[in-house]
Amino acid sequence: MAGRRADFAVGRVLEVLFAFPGLLLALLFIAVFGTGATTAAIAVGIGEAAGYARLIRSQATTVVRSGYVEAARGLGHPPLRVVRRTVLPNVLRPLAALATLGVGQSVVWASSLSFLGLGAQPPAAEWGAMLADGRTFLQYAWWTSFFPGLFIVLTTLSTTVLGRRLQAWLDERSS
Repeated sequence: MAGRRADFAVGRVLEVLFAFPGLLLALLFIAVFGTGATTAAIAVGIGEAAGYARLIRSQATTVVRSGYVEAARGLGHPPLRVVRRTVLPNVLRPLAALATLGVGQSVVWASSLSFLGLGAQPPAAEWGAMLADGRTFLQYAWWTSFFPGLFIVLTTLSTTVLGRRLQAWLDERSS
């Protein structure tokens, strides 16, 4: 009974979080707690958290209702062992692939916040801040904005490729 109530409460909190775009939540957090690299990192994490929580909740619900969890319970395994040995590995597997895919989006969000002056403050070296500083010199020194932008794109692209490969490998391994 308590599990259903907790699931209901988590579901309602997730619905409220999904009512707002993640970047808007990040901007709200920065507006309340001020600018800075740490604040921006926490804000990006809050903006991304709802998606991960929804995935974990749906995976856990699916795994807990599966036959192999029922079999483990039927064999008399303690609940903590069932969770540790059966539920967690099957819930965390798709989360690993999603996390690597989410790194790219987080880099773009953090760079966007820094570009707007809401992330890392000078003299901290941050790609978004470098883009913002270099935009006034585009006509004379284009490379001051080109290379930070290139590294944002390459980082996002490489983590996305890594995430897709990891997802394919995990899918291949589980079947």
